[in-house]
Amino acid sequence: MAGGPWGPLLTALLAARVAAEAGPEQAALPEERSWVLPMTASNWTLVMEGEWMLKFYAPWCPSCQQTDSEWETFAKNGEVLHISVGKVDVIQEPGLSGRFFVTTLPAFFHAKDGIFRRYRGPGVYEDLQNYILEKKWQSVEPLTGWKSPASLTMSGMAGLFSISGKIWHLHNYFTVTLGIPAWCSYIFFVMATLIFGLFMGLVLVVISECFYIPLPRRLSEHAEQTQRPEDAHKAEQLQDAEEEKEDSNEEENKDSLVDDDEEKEDLGDEEEAEEDEEEDSSAPPVGEGRNDTQGQGPLREVQQVGELEPEEQVPVWPSSVHAEVAEDTLRQRKNQHADKGP
Repeated sequence: MAGGPWGPLLTALLAARVAAEAGPEQAALPEERSWVLPMTASNWTLVMEGEWMLKFYAPWCPSCQQTDSEWETFAKNGEVLHISVGKVDVIQEPGLSGRFFVTTLPAFFHAKDGIFRRYRGPGVYEDLQNYILEKKWQSVEPLTGWKSPASLTMSGMAGLFSISGKIWHLHNYFTVTLGIPAWCSYIFFVMATLIFGLFMGLVLVVISECFYIPLPRRLSEHAEQTQRPEDAHKAEQLQDAEEEKEDSNEEENKDSLVDDDEEKEDLGDEEEAEEDEEEDSSAPPVGEGRNDTQGQGPLREVQQVGELEPEEQVPVWPSSVHAEVAEDTLRQRKNQHADKGP
């Protein structure tokens, strides 16, 4: 019977019956729905609106695995707390880890209308719930300026982390999938870096040559001509300043010399005044001189004349001459009386 034409058909019917008897108990159960939203480079901007809590983890991190259940419970109650919950796999999304500058795992962040804060408490449901209900995040300093994930600086950091993640995946592909030694992979990346650097330098040179507009010859000559008078003017200003300094120094020296001369003249005048005072004090009184001249008569006059200098001496008449003159005057008087008498 088993070898007859009905053998395969009976086998199929028997297998269907066994499966029907097993029932739905042995059928695969659907996986439980996760309330945590996976965040990627394409949808991370959702956290810019509303209130969010983000968790950065890695599948190989034991501490991250310990907080998975607490994080799921927190996400289930997100509707009650009016908050959205997300998670980021740093292995699959290195760009997001660079945008938030994640250096330790697990890392938690709170976002409120585009303002981000770092949550440094434990990843336990009760602590997370109190952090939201009591608004403890208000006492935490937000990430502002260049540290903000939405800033241009952190966008560049995200690009660098993305490139490093791709290089790491490529290295694993060379060493694990293709079986190439690790040192060969390192040499490949070093040569690729050098070639890429030279290529980028050549591109920059070409771009600079394309956008560089040389000035016409006339403009360059005009610029040189205008620059020369400016230089000459500056040099003249410097010379004038030096001359002014020299003139001021000379004037100061002259003033000092004039002051010295005036001091000397004052001293000379004082000395002359002192000498005059001494002479006045040594000269005899006027009255005494007159008495002496009256008492001595011609002799005093002769002595005074003798005291004069040789050039100023007056000739002295002898005594006979005086007598003759006296006799002539007497005769003239007698003659005048005689004429008047009779």
